[in-house]
Amino acid sequence: MKFSFKFPSPYTVLMIAIMLSAMATWLLPAGSYDTLSYNSNTNEFTINSEVKQESIAATQKVLDDHNILISLDKFKEGKIKKAISIPGTYKEVASKPQGILEIIYAPIKGIYEAIDVILFVLIIGGFIGVFNNSGAFNEGVGFLASKLKGRESVLIIIVTSLIAVGGTTFGLAEETLAFYPILVPVFLAAGYDLIVPVAVIYIGSSIGTMASTVNPFSTIIASDAAGVNWTIGIYSRVAMLILGLVVCIWYIMRYAKKVKKDPTKSLLYGSKLENPFTKVTETESTNKLKGITKVLLSLFALTFAVMIYGVSVLGWWFQEMTALFLVAAILIAVLQRVGEQNFIKEFINGAKDLLGVSFIIGIARGVTFVLNEGQISDTILFYATNLVEGMPPGIFLPILMMVFFVLTLFISSSSGMAVVTMPIMSSLAPVVGVPPEEIVNTYLFGMGLMSFITPTGLILPSLAMVNVNYNTWLKFIWPLLTLLGLLSFLILWGGLLI
Repeated sequence: MKFSFKFPSPYTVLMIAIMLSAMATWLLPAGSYDTLSYNSNTNEFTINSEVKQESIAATQKVLDDHNILISLDKFKEGKIKKAISIPGTYKEVASKPQGILEIIYAPIKGIYEAIDVILFVLIIGGFIGVFNNSGAFNEGVGFLASKLKGRESVLIIIVTSLIAVGGTTFGLAEETLAFYPILVPVFLAAGYDLIVPVAVIYIGSSIGTMASTVNPFSTIIASDAAGVNWTIGIYSRVAMLILGLVVCIWYIMRYAKKVKKDPTKSLLYGSKLENPFTKVTETESTNKLKGITKVLLSLFALTFAVMIYGVSVLGWWFQEMTALFLVAAILIAVLQRVGEQNFIKEFINGAKDLLGVSFIIGIARGVTFVLNEGQISDTILFYATNLVEGMPPGIFLPILMMVFFVLTLFISSSSGMAVVTMPIMSSLAPVVGVPPEEIVNTYLFGMGLMSFITPTGLILPSLAMVNVNYNTWLKFIWPLLTLLGLLSFLILWGGLLI
């Protein structure tokens, strides 16, 4: 009998990750660093340890005495809002191994934790469902296919670059989930397979955040936590953005052209995956749009433009973005005159299409709960710090980048990673003899590289949007990861010479 292996679904992959994390809490000793936080109302630092909590007047001397290389002004200006780890304070604590009940509770807690993202995704689904009902999407895709005939590759360059700009400036990441229903039909109509739109959107976002030039959620928070000005070291990040984006676009276009020329070269050839956007891809080319279609498409595009402006300029987050798509769905329904019952029906059907994606987002958060409640996150960080301490600068940075690469499996939040690791890792900079800004760049490159594949990040929800298997994505992405890893090493070494 022939044995055939079928790669598990994203839900199973994440549950395996939760179980492995729980097993780690039995194998690794529990431990924690003392933490320091700032209370702006009393102008005091609060130092928390396993045995006591202490409040003391906030002065620069307190920071210096605790080997924290951060200016007091950063705390007073509100740039350091979360509790930071204090270097040299790690100690083992009572073990808290996570058992069967904790494994069962983890995805449920994760769904509670991610409810803002989940609701955002469901409302986007409803919005797309209402819009698809108008037929404007079919007509718009047909019009675009007609205009781009023979020049489809230009779309890859433009969209990847724009999304990368969003990633490098304001951390465009979760918001990209809204782009799949728009762009998948366009790329399929151009003759590409489902991997191409995923690559354009996800790789664009990932290379942008990997080379976060001014991203406040990673670069600025990490720089503040490392005690350096965020503008120092920007040349390395600009180099990564430009060179990395060129490599990514070349890689995507190479694959896209191969698939367009010979569909049997597609990594999806022969698979029976159902395209979740089938109903909007069966379209014919057209050279003219109806009046109502122009209005609906304009409203559709305006909704996303307002979202990007709101996030990047007005400081919007999931509550505002969710409300925006809900209001836009209602306006589209009014313009279509579909009636209240039909509106509800199409909205619910659209939301239902993205329910699986929503569960994946929530379950992924469960991994963090297991690690934190088992108190081994700080233990992993402590071992990682010991691994790189005392290395020559030329070896230290590449190895540290790989440490951040692995740590991202356990801490997928960029801001969370920054406040936890930067005070500790930056304290190694003068000991090892590397500029502290290069520690920040190492964190960005290592974490960014893992973001292309980490199951606890956004890749599984993104793949679920288009029904592409994770193992297929790994086959597609690993050569690009190798190229970007080598490029990262070269840029980090270059930073030591400047």
